[in-house]
Amino acid sequence: MRADAASGDPRLREIRPAELGDRAFLDCWDALAATASEPNPFYESWYLLPSLRALDPQKRVKILVLEAAGIPLALMPISRSMTYYGNPLPHLRNWTHANCFLGCPLVAQGAEIAFWQSLIDWADENAGYALFFHLAHLPLSGRLHRALRDLLVERGRPAALVFREERAMLASDNSADAYLEQALSGKKRKELRRQHKRLAEQGALDFTREPGRDGLDRWIEDFLQLEMRGWKGKAGSALGCADATATLFREALAGASAAGRLERLSLTLDGRPIAMLANFLCPPGAFSYKTAFDENYARFSPGVLLQRENLALLGHERIEWCDSCATADHPMIDHIWRERRAIGRISFGIGGAARQSVFRQIARLETGTNTGSIG
Repeated sequence: MRADAASGDPRLREIRPAELGDRAFLDCWDALAATASEPNPFYESWYLLPSLRALDPQKRVKILVLEAAGIPLALMPISRSMTYYGNPLPHLRNWTHANCFLGCPLVAQGAEIAFWQSLIDWADENAGYALFFHLAHLPLSGRLHRALRDLLVERGRPAALVFREERAMLASDNSADAYLEQALSGKKRKELRRQHKRLAEQGALDFTREPGRDGLDRWIEDFLQLEMRGWKGKAGSALGCADATATLFREALAGASAAGRLERLSLTLDGRPIAMLANFLCPPGAFSYKTAFDENYARFSPGVLLQRENLALLGHERIEWCDSCATADHPMIDHIWRERRAIGRISFGIGGAARQSVFRQIARLETGTNTGSIG
């Protein structure tokens, strides 16, 4: 929905826990997500609610909603923290976690400035012990970023871009074949064909792409087991290493499927999955959420072979780009996806002059420069 779809002065408020189970509110939340200025599956109801149940059992996270005439125009979860990346610095922040790869709020087109204005005012009034506001995993382009940047300048607020990275993304008008030809050398493409041929000699090799609900439960359990057998399982970072993250994965994929947001890709050998990938489709964008492969077949590059099939996203009629959700300089995806998406962390001062002065000193120590531009 657009901001002009609602009348009345926008008002930012905290959602009461009981409202999170209200069907009317959830429908409005889903409608907002479907047309948000910047898509973010990790703040949609089907992902954020399972995240809160699994990872915020003490219910410390608040969900702030900007409304006009009872219609949600923006939504963002926030939390208070007494530590800042290991340092004892109390602050307010957008709530993210290890399996949340984007932190931008869901905001109706046209309500970007109204949301940031309301959030800053709310933070000023509810600062408590917080010394500043921190926004993690924020896209450093687009209408949301521009609105925040311009508003902070207009209000004379101290602000700093404290971290910036570029992660792989897929965005091209080329066909999948043409894109692969430009992305990889002829030698590398020949090697991929050879690996595919050799892998097919090991048994019946099949590729499937599934947008629907059929077989989802089995697919989820296969993925969790596949990831556990790899390096993430050994390192203790696989989803299946903790009940909370395994439950989040199960519930989120079920919710994404019900919302029509899920696409699953699988490469199987004699019916056993050796590479799997889950995409979240949030037009006009998509997000490559989780992938895993069988390391016993690493010499055949099953993960790369599956990503070759994933290039079919370029032909999707409603998808213009796909965020890899990968770390910068990822050893696999960076060599296939050639475009980059700038993601950063932004902090800004809140409260009165004294508190903002303290933040200036903190930001100067963190960045080595005076506060100012946020990109």
